[in-house]
Amino acid sequence: MEWPKELLEIFDDPLLDGVRPKVAAPTANDRMQQKLAEVNNWIAQNGREPSPNGNLKEKMMYAAMKSLREKGFEV
Repeated sequence: MEWPKELLEIFDDPLLDGVRPKVAAPTANDRMQQKLAEVNNWIAQNGREPSPNGNLKEKMMYAAMKSLREKGFEV
């Protein structure tokens, strides 16, 4: 398929050189998978599950782990 000359001229405009398509926003499923990976990495690094009484990062991992388990994910 051959593009019309006018359309090619529009795309050759220097003002459009830096224009890139928008990246799709992560879905809820993508965010859950990322959080699951973070919790599993934390467990692998620390050799135990996060505790609700640990430091701030550990508390955040505990809350994420608890939420994932409530949604039926195995951590």
